[in-house]
Amino acid sequence: MKNAIVIPSYNEAERLDFNKFNDFLLENPDYLVCFVNDGSKDNTLALIQNFCTKYKNATVYDMPQNGGKAEAVRSGVNYVIENFSVDQIGFMDADLSTSFKEYKRLSQKLEANSDLKIVFGSRQEGEDSNIERTLFRDIASKSVSLLIRSILRLPIHDTQCGAKIFRTQTARYCFKDSFITRWLFDVEIFVKMKELYSNKVMNNMLEVPLTEWIHVDGSKISLKDSLQIPKMLALIIYNYKAVPVISEYNRKFRMAFKLNTESQVQN
Repeated sequence: MKNAIVIPSYNEAERLDFNKFNDFLLENPDYLVCFVNDGSKDNTLALIQNFCTKYKNATVYDMPQNGGKAEAVRSGVNYVIENFSVDQIGFMDADLSTSFKEYKRLSQKLEANSDLKIVFGSRQEGEDSNIERTLFRDIASKSVSLLIRSILRLPIHDTQCGAKIFRTQTARYCFKDSFITRWLFDVEIFVKMKELYSNKVMNNMLEVPLTEWIHVDGSKISLKDSLQIPKMLALIIYNYKAVPVISEYNRKFRMAFKLNTESQVQN
């Protein structure tokens, strides 16, 4: 198999669309889908175990207890690397807010350019895009994105999109050690990419605007988790010695908030 997709799953019994997974696995025998049960309390594990018995290119990694998305993805990536031979490995959200069609488009970008080590989706709105999310999530996402960019100092628009694909050797480096945050591990991935490729890092990464992305209700990130974001960013700054550039992004934050608010009033 050439490609592997890790699907972190925590209490996803009501949201997993097995029909879509079925169609994808049958149509793409060169892809491996690895579900990671992140200590679910519902019958997610039983459902995905039963589903995977029907396919040679589907597998399950069962975590003994809930570790959060970061550890679920990391454990799944390492499980695949240790047990399967693949050229690419990535992850997607269990709700398939990013479609398999979009994921394959990212994979083709990575395969077509040998210089690239990671390709990731971006939920940028454009004329040809179908990006659906609430105003609150849109403002919150853009605000957090500006803060993250001030830390990374990289021209990345959307670090948090749940669709990223790596060459296997790069994934081995990025997912070797545990992450220090449960929900902002994507930021840590880009910090590790800077460590690995230094000032040439943008030559090894490609951000691809998605043509469609649909918000699905049932997010596992609560308001309490959201309030922890500043603390998690502070941990990243401290542990990775990533000093943010504040002034430029403070101005951009105010401008983005103003534009979103004015747009809502007009609508």
